Amino acid sequence: MAFSITNACIGCNACKLVCPQKAIVSGANGYAIASHRCNECVGHHADPQCASICPIETAIVNAEHRALNPPGSLTGLPTERNVIAISLLEQRLSNHTNHPPSHGEGHAR
Repeated sequence: MAFSITNACIGCNACKLVCPQKAIVSGANGYAIASHRCNECVGHHADPQCASICPIETAIVNAEHRALNPPGSLTGLPTERNVIAISLLEQRLSNHTNHPPSHGEGHAR
């Protein structure tokens, strides 16, 4: 019945601060949820507090590995638009790192 934190987590610490069971732990590999402590906020809140405060989609998943904040749920962007935006960004970053400015390019004369 416990949740898990994925590698999408940015380590903002927000979930750790709001967890009523103190189930969020941090370690060398980032944040994790101690399954023996997590009760998904049953009896405390209507919604899991970790997911309610988490600013990152897909960072927290349930036992079936379904994101509590699925793609598009926080940004309001349809999933296909997220994929397009990320692809374009990755392409620009790839072009920038694969083709550094030539000598003198970008400098004022």
